[in-house]
Amino acid sequence: MTQFRGRAYQKHVLKIFSLLVVISALWIGLLQASIIPQSHTWLLPIYFIVSLGCYGLLMVGVGLMRFPTCPQEALLLQQLSQIGY
Repeated sequence: MTQFRGRAYQKHVLKIFSLLVVISALWIGLLQASIIPQSHTWLLPIYFIVSLGCYGLLMVGVGLMRFPTCPQEALLLQQLSQIGY
């Protein structure tokens, strides 16, 4: 069981690392191509961090709405929302 958790953790770390590499490559590409004015380039990391935070909040909200690990509680919540609680 711990071996499975270790592999899942490694996959998660690899996904995060690859996301950071893609964001860095995009940022460097935009700087090299001069698509964005030089005075606005320092804002790009802030935009990426805010976007990543919004994505994280969205995933937490979707996870809370779906209750993937608690099927009985999901049914109970759906029943309560139908009767108006």
